[in-house]
Amino acid sequence: MRARDAFGRPVPAGSPAAVEPVAEEPLPPYDAVALARDLLGRGRPFSAHEVLEASWKAAPDAERDLWQGLAQLCVGLTHLQRGNRVGATRLLRRGAGRLAGRPAAYGIEVPRVARDAEQLAARVEAGGDVPPELAL
Repeated sequence: MRARDAFGRPVPAGSPAAVEPVAEEPLPPYDAVALARDLLGRGRPFSAHEVLEASWKAAPDAERDLWQGLAQLCVGLTHLQRGNRVGATRLLRRGAGRLAGRPAAYGIEVPRVARDAEQLAARVEAGGDVPPELAL
């Protein structure tokens, strides 16, 4: 596994900027959500994306849009951290679109998360200062 910084950018092995990697294996759904929330709270949306992506790839068909949408929101936040406002807007909206119309699941108020992501995308698009935050 390649060493990465908190923004998910590759760094040399042993770099003081490196953060601990997350497991590549899918976790049980509630555990994946808890870890993703923790990582988001620590400003590590790229790592949260990796956790959610593993869940997406292992999910039953009926849940794939949920996990993929959540992972895309985290990629949008990663783009925002890195200063890529266009990429952030696109991924936040794409993720929100996958979540649209889905009910709450695994302790996530999915309709609120989708709405918050759309609002964050609109603020980013408007050009204001926006912290790269979104609560699951």
